Amino acid sequence: MTFHKPRRVGQLLLGTSLTLALSAMGVGAETISFWTTEEQPERLAKQQDMAAAFEAQTGITVDVIPVTESDLGTRATAAFAAGDLPDVIYHPLQYALPWAEAGILDSDAASEVVESLGAGTFSAGALNMAAVDGGYASVPVDGWTQMVVYRKDLFDAAGLEAPDSYADVVAALEALHNPPEMFGFVSATKVDENFMSQVLEHVFLANGVSPVDENGFAPLDEAATTEVLEFYKAISEASPPGELYWKQSRELYFAGKAAMIIWSPFILDELAGLRDSAPPTINDDPTTRDLAAATGIVTNFSGPSNPGGAAWGDVRYFGITSDADIEAAQQFVSYSMDEGYTATLSIAPEGKFPVRRGDADNPNRFQQAWAELPVGVDRKAPLSELYAQEMIDEIVAGLGTAQRWGVAEGQLSLASKIINSQIINRLVREYMDGARDAAATVALMNEELAKVE
Repeated sequence: MTFHKPRRVGQLLLGTSLTLALSAMGVGAETISFWTTEEQPERLAKQQDMAAAFEAQTGITVDVIPVTESDLGTRATAAFAAGDLPDVIYHPLQYALPWAEAGILDSDAASEVVESLGAGTFSAGALNMAAVDGGYASVPVDGWTQMVVYRKDLFDAAGLEAPDSYADVVAALEALHNPPEMFGFVSATKVDENFMSQVLEHVFLANGVSPVDENGFAPLDEAATTEVLEFYKAISEASPPGELYWKQSRELYFAGKAAMIIWSPFILDELAGLRDSAPPTINDDPTTRDLAAATGIVTNFSGPSNPGGAAWGDVRYFGITSDADIEAAQQFVSYSMDEGYTATLSIAPEGKFPVRRGDADNPNRFQQAWAELPVGVDRKAPLSELYAQEMIDEIVAGLGTAQRWGVAEGQLSLASKIINSQIINRLVREYMDGARDAAATVALMNEELAKVE
């Protein structure tokens, strides 16, 4: 990989005292630019406040520039060609490895930040998804993992294990499915909804099945994929009829008519009655916290061919670019992940789980601070007030095993094209509807997926 600037190893600031020292020597008398996709007015204001606090400490001005996420790829490519990249970019997972390979990101600079803060203080899954030879393409900032949301009160009453494996989910279906009063699950069956793609990728990952390897498309293993298909058919048969996606799963769970669903953590504030547009309807009080109190979650989920399981994760990163003022950019990223990390997470805490739980002095410092940040829309409350500590621990722990198709193999682009083709959605739905058996479905998947380029 080539870089626009020579590397000067060891100049990353390791703490506030060194930051102030370098500022006093004149290093801080400068301005850096920061692109962020968190462009909503309230979130942008919080980032500008963070930039002001950083400037007060270091003397370095940060120009916070909002960029619409859908425009980020084309803007970065154009800026790179013009030699006019910003110093730091807050970016989604899909850009980390391709941008490092293209020379847009300075992975050495990011790796120095991670090492100075302590790689062991970061969630392993978040680091692994941005791993390059000798380090990391970008610095993990925050993330979230998809969850199996379940009625813990009903599970406990029935003596059921938490639904963290195919087998435990199926056992719960047998015990709790009693329609129309209670559906065992609300699956995703609407083929043209991205929700079905996310849920299916989660279920495939849980059983260790991926359509790509380091060489590109990899034929799906028939035995392991058959286990996936049979499991997905089981949860779908315990679901209501119809074209189901996130809307029905949330509505039925909120009404107390579903024992399990798969959802993102953005349901957590709604579940506790903090959002008027999506209230729990389990009783007559739209602000009730009863359902939240009766709920448990699972992030790491396993199938019979993959006992270690996996979590479906979405992680965001700070990328230091190849056009950056390296030292100033490293200071800003280090500050945002240390002294300023609680403020970073406060931008949207319900969807920004800490990928850095703490530091060497207090391994849980940031997790504890995050749990106290207020979430909600029409009403606010900290997660620690709404949910038990073991549930908060489970939420954060999922980032340690977070995975996505194609990341580790360097094939995220192909994996994304496979997902977007909706071939898997369509053929899984046809299998559930009886169009063909499992073996024929796997064979047809392999035939059609091999054509995706």
